[in-house]
Amino acid sequence: MMGTLRNSISIGVLSTMLITACATTQLTSAWKDPTYTRQPRKIMVIGVVKKPAIKRIFEDEFVRQLNARGIDAIASYTVITDKKQEDHAVIEAKLKELDADAVLISRLVSKKTVQTYVPGSVYYPPSYYGNWRGYYGYGYEAIYTPGYVAEDEYALMEANLYNARDDKLIWSATSETELLGSSQDQIKSYIGVMVNAMAEQKLLR
Repeated sequence: MMGTLRNSISIGVLSTMLITACATTQLTSAWKDPTYTRQPRKIMVIGVVKKPAIKRIFEDEFVRQLNARGIDAIASYTVITDKKQEDHAVIEAKLKELDADAVLISRLVSKKTVQTYVPGSVYYPPSYYGNWRGYYGYGYEAIYTPGYVAEDEYALMEANLYNARDDKLIWSATSETELLGSSQDQIKSYIGVMVNAMAEQKLLR
């Protein structure tokens, strides 16, 4: 009986953890050039990512969300080869060729680990009060869960939007993304917050 109850509790806790195990992003800072009063017409998105596969997913998601806001966006990997991604002259020439008026560059700044102590807890299963034996045994049926130290890892990200005409910084933001769930969940969470932040600064519709 008690073993079955403990198993049921464990399964319930595990299910809750799996349901809630998705990435969350918090904006930590944002700045916009007050003299820039218009909205970019066409943005080239550059993700500074070492792995080509992740870079493609990252840039495609940025393009998708920017397109949803009515902005014409281009993933850099679709017009610049991996070997040329670090060539500033190639990027500048491609911006002019495509008539892009802004370039959005995003990168991982660092990672950090946060330790949190989670105290133990006592759970009392339902007891019957119809007889003294049930009531007396109430205190002996407690299920104790010991405390533990939880470690949460965060990715510290940065995004900068530049005017392609004069290379001036238009907008900059930093954020923290909790590394939970899949890489795609983390990317979507981060980009969603960045795009919303740009919209709040009137850079997007």
